[in-house]
Amino acid sequence: MIRIAGPVLAVALLSACATPETRVRTALTDAGLSKPIAACMANRMVDRLSLIQLNRLSGLKKLRGQDMRKVTVDEFLKRTRSLQDPEILGVVTSSGLICAVKA
Repeated sequence: MIRIAGPVLAVALLSACATPETRVRTALTDAGLSKPIAACMANRMVDRLSLIQLNRLSGLKKLRGQDMRKVTVDEFLKRTRSLQDPEILGVVTSSGLICAVKA
């Protein structure tokens, strides 16, 4: 019984963790993007960026102390540019354009 309890507990704890896509989607909505655009962008971004890059993106909501609920996609792209990572900027830009057109 003890041998089974360890793996069962580990699986239970892991299932409680949010997936990278969920965390990215939440960070994007916290940054002020609409839920449909955030969901679309998160889906694309988790397939194209590393976990380190995704973590850097999650820090965007802390910039400039503005009301992040009023941020447009254009403003979000400007903030993304400040990370100075061309790959992040390319993925966020293409995802934002594609998802804005779909919405």
